[in-house]
Order: sequence, then C-alpha cells, then structure tokens
Amino acid sequence: MAIFKNTALAKLRAGQLALGFGAGALRTVATPLLAKAAGFDWLFVDMEHGAFSINEATQLCIAALPTGVTPIVRVCFDALDEATRALDNGALGIVVPHVDTPEQAQKVAQALRFPPRGHRSWGGGIAVYGFAPPGVAQAQEEINNEILVIAMIETAEAVANADAIAATPGIDVLLIGTSDLTADMGISGQIGHERVQAAYRAVIAACQQHGKFAGMGGIYDETWARTYIGWGAKFVLGGADQMFILQAATARAKFLTGLAG
Repeated sequence: MAIFKNTALAKLRAGQLALGFGAGALRTVATPLLAKAAGFDWLFVDMEHGAFSINEATQLCIAALPTGVTPIVRVCFDALDEATRALDNGALGIVVPHVDTPEQAQKVAQALRFPPRGHRSWGGGIAVYGFAPPGVAQAQEEINNEILVIAMIETAEAVANADAIAATPGIDVLLIGTSDLTADMGISGQIGHERVQAAYRAVIAACQQHGKFAGMGGIYDETWARTYIGWGAKFVLGGADQMFILQAATARAKFLTGLAG
C-alpha cells in the first residue's frame, strides 16, 4: 500500500497556507472529520498541554490518515521517545516545543529521521502505510521525505538563533509560539509589540534563506494574523477545539437568549 500523503507538507511545498486544527479536549475519532469539514489541513494533537495518553494521541492519528487531514503531534520538551512512538503509530509530523539552540534542533531532527539522515529506530512506522508497508529501505526513505519536523520558537534566545535552527538539516518548520514568546520577553499577550514583529520578520527571513517554512501559533487576532501571514507565515495553527466550541456556543446562546426579550 502507498504511504498516506502529508497534505500539510504538500501545501507548504506548493507555497500555500497549511491550516491547523488544535485538539486538546476532543478525544473522539470524529475529530479529524470535523477538522476536515471545517476546512483545515492538519490536526494538532497536543500532548504538551492536552491530557492525551500516547494511545489516545495515536488513535486520533490513525483516524486522521484516511481523511487527508495530516496528523501532527506535539510532545513535551525532550519527550522524543513519545515522538518516535507517535510516528510509528500514525503521526506524519512532530512538534517539539522550546527549541532554543541549533544543538537542540539537531538532536530533534536526528531522533526523528531514519538513517542516513538520523538515528530513528525501525520497529514499526507501518500505520502510515495502512499496515502494508513496502521493504524497509523504501519505507524509511519515503517516511523521511513525508514527515514534518517542527521546532517551536518560544524565547528571545530561539529568535536570536533562528538562522542556525533553520539551517539545521531535518528541521522543516520553525513555528513561533507567540504566547510563550511574549511571556519570555516580558510583554505577555502583546502579540503586535514591535519586538514580536521583529521576531516574526527574523524567523520568516531565516526560513526563506534556508528553504524552510515559517509557522504561526497563538495569534487569533484578525489584524495580526493577516499581518504575519502576509509576511510569509505558512504553517498556521488556526485555533483549538475549546476555543472553537466556546466561541460558537457563546454566540449561539447569546442570540437565543436575546430572542426571549
């Protein structure tokens, strides 16, 4: 069986926006179908802040594969064992938070790629083939080419090192975690601050210089989303399930309550 294609990666390679649906509360296998129906390209299964077990995360990944919504898992910092298990069991991408240095980026990339591009162990990886993979050598090469490895830029140190991180072989995306970045800078929540703008310009320029993709997370304001996407952010987390449910439910409740006079 052919490998399930990485829709998000294909859109990035075509110069298009790849839009992510965050899953932190929803556990049902209907989640990727909901994301697809809403027009999203990838599912962000959050094991850093969401209370997912590895089993729950990989069940969502496997459910996502045939929908064309790319399953991508965020693990906790330095939890690369969980990252490789997620990749073995259906994920087509991994997000690693708080990557501040090129040395950390290299460690991540090496752990998540098969030889000769890394040292990921072969013990599975077959879910992305619908459990009918080709020979090991072919499968490893195809998987290396089809997964996304995403380093989160969440500190001033990471921004200063953005060029070196973007230059790291095996890193595909530099995803700015804007909420944590503003906290680290001492300007929590000020997503349009001149220092945040400078950070976006620096990270986007580094990605363009090294043929990588710039990402945007934590920006839900329409003005600044338009600005940063306009500057070149392509791998975009559009929001999370809790936010989507609360926004829509709150608006609906307000409307219906208003009908009662």
